[in-house]
Amino acid sequence: QARKSAADLHWLFAGQDTNLMRIGMFTNTYLPHVGGVARSVSALAADLRSLGHDVTVIAPTYEEANEVFKINDHVIRVPAIQNFNGSDFSASVPAPVALNNILDELNFELVHSHHPFLLGDTAVRVARRYDVPLLFTHHTRYEMYTHYVSSESTRMQEFAANLATEYANLGDGVIAPSESIAELVRSRGVTVPVEVVPTGVDVAKFSTHDRDAIPRELGWPDGCPVIGHVGRLAEEKNLGFVAECAVHVLRRLPDSHFIVAGKGPGQEEMEETFERAGVSDRIFFLGNCDGQRLIDVFAAMDCFLFASETETQGMVLTEAMAAGTPVVALDAPGAREVVNDSNGRLLDATTDSEAFADAVIAVLERDDLDAGVEATAQEYARGRTAERMAGIYERRIAGHMKEYAERQRFDALLASMKAEWELLGGKTSAAYDALTGPDE
Repeated sequence: QARKSAADLHWLFAGQDTNLMRIGMFTNTYLPHVGGVARSVSALAADLRSLGHDVTVIAPTYEEANEVFKINDHVIRVPAIQNFNGSDFSASVPAPVALNNILDELNFELVHSHHPFLLGDTAVRVARRYDVPLLFTHHTRYEMYTHYVSSESTRMQEFAANLATEYANLGDGVIAPSESIAELVRSRGVTVPVEVVPTGVDVAKFSTHDRDAIPRELGWPDGCPVIGHVGRLAEEKNLGFVAECAVHVLRRLPDSHFIVAGKGPGQEEMEETFERAGVSDRIFFLGNCDGQRLIDVFAAMDCFLFASETETQGMVLTEAMAAGTPVVALDAPGAREVVNDSNGRLLDATTDSEAFADAVIAVLERDDLDAGVEATAQEYARGRTAERMAGIYERRIAGHMKEYAERQRFDALLASMKAEWELLGGKTSAAYDALTGPDE
């Protein structure tokens, strides 16, 4: 318990700033996995380090990152089952003893969990073991992902939602990536404090792009309209709807093209839709993209199509806008905080594919969206969100330390009372023995 020394308490209660916080982040998805949570955790960890804090990520192994129980580039990998149940996720295998041997040396002041199960369970145990505060980011509407584990969707959905709520209440606070999710988790019974911190986007990086790079690579004619989608190609992303919308646009705009960046089991269904519609020659699947290539993919689009109803935040939406691309999306948590008429179109969740295509074409015809797209991207700049998260960490650590000091004082009082009681008991026992013993 050296971290709770008198010196630590001094700077906390004197109101001085600490130059360093030691944070442990536990996540079931992390790079090189391609997905919103993996990128979110990676970006937050990097931004906090840039502010001077010490952040270690505990994450599953992947085929490309499989060295376990060693700290490599601020990441500790734990054993995991690859491609769990047909998904592109890894499921970590608990290994508490081996992991604890490493964590004992890291002296975390706060544990930040990014999932309510698997390594999320480990996060709770670590926070309890070292008596430090625990935060949980509710990244996902877990009830929308139950098809990966059971066909009994209704019961599993209820279980998943309840599990996330019960888990959230084990900690000291919840981070919600959007106001919609904050309202949702409170309505489900989360009683600990909930604060909204969206994942930030590196606006400067995404604004440095070559808008013509992808068209040149694919041999498109100059000036052809380009629509597209970026993300994991999975069932929960409503990709069948996206494909239908793209078909309508491509049929009405004969010189238009559609690009998709991402991989997953949903690609086959999309390809079949395009084949039946006779537009496959204007469809391009680019696979997983990252770094500069991902930025150039976003920038190549004249409109980004988004129909997922499972998101908690619109991370790919803000990335698209940071690359200068307007968005058409269905109304859902995450999207409704980001998309509006100044940067694209937010459509009612019941909108059919033809009406969605109408909106896409209308956006393609507008030339007044640049300012709104840029303004929205600036609202989600990474520096702001990292500083806000750091402030939450500091308050939670300070509050926990104060509680610890109060417990210490109470424990000291109890110890003092116990000592006085033992002294009194000893004297009473001695007097009783003297009074009741046999006379000499």
